Amino acid sequence: MKHAALVFLHALSPLHAGTGQGIGAIDLPIAREKATGIPYLPGSSLKGVLRDRAASWDRDTRFAVFGPDPESASDHAGAVQVGDAKLLLLPVRSVYGVFALVTSPYLLVRFRREAEMVGLGTPETLEVQNPGQALLAPGSRVLGDGGKVYLEDLDLEAREEAGARAWEDWLAQRLEAPVKGRLVVVHDDLMGYLLETATEVVARIRLDDETKTVARGALWYEESLPTESVLYSLLRTEDSRRKGQNLPAEAILAMVKGLLEGPVQLGGKATVGRGLCAFKVVGGQA
Repeated sequence: MKHAALVFLHALSPLHAGTGQGIGAIDLPIAREKATGIPYLPGSSLKGVLRDRAASWDRDTRFAVFGPDPESASDHAGAVQVGDAKLLLLPVRSVYGVFALVTSPYLLVRFRREAEMVGLGTPETLEVQNPGQALLAPGSRVLGDGGKVYLEDLDLEAREEAGARAWEDWLAQRLEAPVKGRLVVVHDDLMGYLLETATEVVARIRLDDETKTVARGALWYEESLPTESVLYSLLRTEDSRRKGQNLPAEAILAMVKGLLEGPVQLGGKATVGRGLCAFKVVGGQA
């Protein structure tokens, strides 16, 4: 027997899911999908945090759910499968409403695909005619003068649409992120541009104790997903394979849900406040 659910991840502080040293202008970039360039959080990061939070469980239960330690990895597989956390909503600075939560038709299509896997019905897909247009719910707080939406240094022609309202309401019912009045759907091409330019990049330095100036070679740039970003991950559980631990998939899913209560730290740079996230588990079917 198998069970599955969607896990929503809401960034409460900038989220740095890094790839190690970069070769471009940013020394420590975030992880991005090879084909699409869309930022993501590796499923291994989330699964590792879940296993860490299960440290208070007895050893056999923990091994039944997450698998044994590496030296005994050939004994049996774990009963939890955690997918990569894919980006759904990117916060972008807005002249009106402070910021918008931006997505695109492609991001919604692939989210819809995974939502259907766990039995969640979603609104219909949307289409944006050209890169200069943006769809938003009627009465949106990011709608500006002259029927425009102003994101960063871009001004887009706003089109109020019932389909955008349907998505905004659907997400607002399931997320604690401030989606209501802020959802903006832009063209896929423009979304690609925002994913390159609207992430958070900060300069980090280390001072020389004596001179109080930047130490030699101690200036670097880090990239993060901004606070209020929303990602999602597909979570699947199976009946445990460990002898003597007959845990059904449904019970394991409930146990994993319990591990996601309260704020969770993900990614790197935890000591400087990066990666504090809130979770919401929705759906769940055999």
